[in-house]
Amino acid sequence: MSRHTEVLIIGAGPAGMAAALAAAPRAASIVIIDDNPLPGGQIWRDGPGAGLPAKARQLREQLLRWNTIELHTSTRVIACPGAKQLLVEDPEHGWSITYDKLILCTGARELLLPFPGWTLPGVTGAGGLQALIKGGMPVHNQRLVIAGSGPLLLASAATARHQGAQVLRIAEQASALAVAGFAGQLPRWPHKLWQSLSLLNRNYRTSTHVLEALGSERLEAVRLQQQGKIVELACDRLACGFGLIPNTGIGQALGYALNGQALAVDAWQRSSRADHYAAGECTGFGGSELALIEGAIAGHAAVGERQAAQGLWSQRARWQGFARALNRAFILGPQLKSLARADTLVCRCEDVPYSALTGHSEWREAKLASRCGMGACQGRVCGAAVQHLFGWQPSAPRPPYSPARIETLLCLDSAGADQGPPP
Repeated sequence: MSRHTEVLIIGAGPAGMAAALAAAPRAASIVIIDDNPLPGGQIWRDGPGAGLPAKARQLREQLLRWNTIELHTSTRVIACPGAKQLLVEDPEHGWSITYDKLILCTGARELLLPFPGWTLPGVTGAGGLQALIKGGMPVHNQRLVIAGSGPLLLASAATARHQGAQVLRIAEQASALAVAGFAGQLPRWPHKLWQSLSLLNRNYRTSTHVLEALGSERLEAVRLQQQGKIVELACDRLACGFGLIPNTGIGQALGYALNGQALAVDAWQRSSRADHYAAGECTGFGGSELALIEGAIAGHAAVGERQAAQGLWSQRARWQGFARALNRAFILGPQLKSLARADTLVCRCEDVPYSALTGHSEWREAKLASRCGMGACQGRVCGAAVQHLFGWQPSAPRPPYSPARIETLLCLDSAGADQGPPP
């Protein structure tokens, strides 16, 4: 037999925690699954170098007060073997879990675009840099350049500076006019205004983007197109992030419809599939405030508390306005589609260069011909990149969705796995 729960939540970031707490007063059992070692998601990632916000600590404490909420960290979804059933695996073993209602809160990941030298040691994503620092990686006295687009650049720079790094340049591809227009709207969201003021950096440059990472064995310098001029900066680390991409893979595998690059939901956060909901950045990027409200709406709706869910609609609309302003201001310019050269790797897992993709018309064709997306990351990095570069829509993932033990995969052929992890 498989483990059963009334409400299953995938993802323990802001949306997932808010969904669980909203559903808790009415649900007999709630299970939360997250692949990180501690709840909080990527935005509230914990670690030796992290300063966890008070809101994140508060939500963690509230989760612990409910004996009907069961949290499984370091646990990943491996497959969907049946209707309302998932196969999952933690560091010790795999098991099957069935549910009445499912809420996907799978968040988002960085969009990484290929450019010459982006595979050199010392080059990471902007969010990846933050995660490494929070995990304890030392950056004291290291020279950093952070490039790409969006507020994550400033947040990553602040995290690095706090740990003693020298941030030489923050290269924002959006224009000064676009950034100023966005800043002018921030008084509508006072918390965001004060947050942005605390992140100001004298080395911030608009209309600036990366051209090339330079070095032989590892990163030595970066070449930038800075406001019409080419500049080179010697540095120890380069962190590039070009915005966020919703994590929709599990949703697509479960039959959720898409709205652009995100999971499609209605006013109740319901997906196109009955009894299946989604909240947070897998439904579109909008920040932790929007994710918290969407999660609460989904949690209330999943247990039939429609009045409580509807009571949050006005707050959601307010933060959706922030998301629209943010996404308009930091829309990626066309110059970023021409960074890669013919020999620039696009799929670093399978060593597929840009030239091997240009003759194809869609993702599946390119994948079969070049093995692009068939490596260890299963297209999580290159899939989003080719979608931006060529407009190709990556196909829904096939099981197993993550590397898994043979013992776990054998559960797919059995009537059910064990009852679940030991208490």
